Amino acid sequence: MRDILVTAIVFGVLPFIFRRPWVGILLWCWLGYMNPHRQAWGFAYDMPFAMITALVTITAFVFSKEQKTMIWTRETILLLLFIGWMFFTTLFAFYPDLAWTQWNTVWKIQLMVFLTAMIIKERKHLHWMIWVIALSLGYYGVKGGIFTIAHGGQFRVQGPTGTFFGGNNEMALVLAMLVPLIRYLHLQEPRKWVRLGLASAMVLSGIAAIGSQSRGGLLAMAAMGLFLWLKSRHKLVTGIYIVLAVGIIHAVMPQEWYDRMYTIKTYQEDESALGRINAWHTAFNVAKDRITGGGYNMFQAPTFRRYAPDPFRIHDVHSIYFEVLGEHGFIGLAMFLLLALFTWRRASQVISQCRNDPERKWAADLAAMIQVSLVGYGAGGAFLGLAYFDLTYHLMIIVVIAAKLAGVLDRGRPVVPQGRTETPLPHPRGINRQRQA
Repeated sequence: MRDILVTAIVFGVLPFIFRRPWVGILLWCWLGYMNPHRQAWGFAYDMPFAMITALVTITAFVFSKEQKTMIWTRETILLLLFIGWMFFTTLFAFYPDLAWTQWNTVWKIQLMVFLTAMIIKERKHLHWMIWVIALSLGYYGVKGGIFTIAHGGQFRVQGPTGTFFGGNNEMALVLAMLVPLIRYLHLQEPRKWVRLGLASAMVLSGIAAIGSQSRGGLLAMAAMGLFLWLKSRHKLVTGIYIVLAVGIIHAVMPQEWYDRMYTIKTYQEDESALGRINAWHTAFNVAKDRITGGGYNMFQAPTFRRYAPDPFRIHDVHSIYFEVLGEHGFIGLAMFLLLALFTWRRASQVISQCRNDPERKWAADLAAMIQVSLVGYGAGGAFLGLAYFDLTYHLMIIVVIAAKLAGVLDRGRPVVPQGRTETPLPHPRGINRQRQA
């Protein structure tokens, strides 16, 4: 039944994409982040829904009458250069078959990221896209939070099988990045019952991240929570949500969880931590030896035997920084870090120019919450490996789109497409109300 439902939704939406290519972006986000086909057990499980959606979206956009322009900024130019560098390093990868398989995934993701920047040209479409992302990932956050409470934290919260965030560690990092996006929607929402639902989703997603029993996830949530409070327009409300989540976690999680988290301080005695450190040394040694690094998926037994301090302690790298360093060298890591810095500065620019303008305050809120997401990603990513996850690059592009729509890139007011007028987001009573939360 689930197979039929997912297939019916996808193929039912496809015809609408030909008239509205932005619908294809929303559908692709739903498929890419929620992975609904992975919730089925029949023919839909391995159906290439995302590829079909991408092909239809690209075709619709190419033949549409919309102006086909890219938002060229330092962020998008650097991202394009980074993609080019990753292709170049793949040519010299240690394990070509594994590397090209991963490259095939990465370039498709990046193509859709750039297509997003070209297709999403209105604020309401961007807002709906964030709703789709939040609901797609929030499904796992809410479900995982309820699961953690119901089972007293005895079991780990996992992501959907066969995805970027299928493991408990990756799931925790994704949820840490998700909570600020839900908070952005919470700030913009005028309906009290929807705001209550979003607040509940934030709390449950935070509980789910802790319920993953990931030590890196705990660090990500701690960093994200602190910065979320600092960046919030209404610190009292945000503080209440954080305290509520912490209180539930304290009441639910068993002693075994506290014992596991305590090993952060005693990592010298933990086999998993020692394995990660050995992998980090391996990545550094490979980068020193080869300007291109070892290419995608280079963390294999032969690599450890040649480059690791302990050649027989083979372990996944579990760090976005050392993952990029080992696979793409110092040049790749520099691009990766500079891309994050550029995005952060662009978000700060949006905040400074829009926070005191009621009509553009939404952009400041969005930029601030994306900064919070990046803090969670940067802190948790030091111990978790999600260097090529879609959401990271989508958030970077969303900052650029928000800057464009808010007029920041034009050094003036938002540019309204010819023949249209800038309208506020729809309100149930037709009243344009900006909530000052």
